[in-house]
Amino acid sequence: MSKFGVLVMGPAGAGKTTFCSALIQHLRLNKRSCFYINLDPAAEDFSYEPDLDIKELISLEDVMEEGLGPNGGLIYCFEFLLENLDFLTEAIDPLSEEYLTIIDMPGQIELYPHIPIVPALVKHLTRGGALNVNLCATYLIESTFVVDRAKYFAGTLSAMSAMIMLEIPHVNILSKMDLVKGSVVKKDMKRFLDPDTSLLDDDPTDSQAALASAQDKSADPSSTDSVMTGGSFKRLNKAVAQLIDDFSMVSYLQLDVQNEDSVGAILSYIDDMTQFHEAQEPKEPNDEVEYDYQDQEMG
Repeated sequence: MSKFGVLVMGPAGAGKTTFCSALIQHLRLNKRSCFYINLDPAAEDFSYEPDLDIKELISLEDVMEEGLGPNGGLIYCFEFLLENLDFLTEAIDPLSEEYLTIIDMPGQIELYPHIPIVPALVKHLTRGGALNVNLCATYLIESTFVVDRAKYFAGTLSAMSAMIMLEIPHVNILSKMDLVKGSVVKKDMKRFLDPDTSLLDDDPTDSQAALASAQDKSADPSSTDSVMTGGSFKRLNKAVAQLIDDFSMVSYLQLDVQNEDSVGAILSYIDDMTQFHEAQEPKEPNDEVEYDYQDQEMG
């Protein structure tokens, strides 16, 4: 029996839990079943109460009382989870193929590109492990990052790192699109859906001194002049952007959680990547939705 799931990742404040809530609401409105898992041991506020919460196993607060800081405590929580994977297995194993399992992840990005904890979790969940879940990942960064292009490329680099580490189908998302309406025109926003180095060529935040220093190939990037003018930072951003462009792996979908069509569009990509519809039983003819084609405009 097939199972289906989506891993919701991204830096802190990207809107992961808000997206999970919007996804759950959309699924319920469309009479689809879902199972919501929270794997952030520090999370407390939810619009929809998780069906399974890591805090039932271990909480960041308890770990920090033993002397660990937030990041070290989070890593300890995930290491403890990996030693107790029955906690997940016993909850997910009984689910039928009608369910979409939504897994809300923490916002500390060092979990994704640097250490093999999340890849080990993914391996357990997917066909290489015990649960055989058709799993895909979503990686969210805030759409407001487009205003600061260095931040945008840093976020894109973290998304690409997660794609390489996890080796599962991926949807990258620019979240909180409602926050940039009116400040970024539609034509300009389209440029950020497929990252490329040209976005740094007309960065409005660059000073003339930074541009001149960055374009001087003979300049030492560690020199005081390069650092103080911003030239070394500009060259670093160029190198990051070029790396992303060379891999050509990352593209973005836009998300506005206030818009049902926007949430539905993201869900359709998730369904395609997990092959959800292919596993569903064919409908009987009487169950098919009937359309009145006479009322539709002819294209």
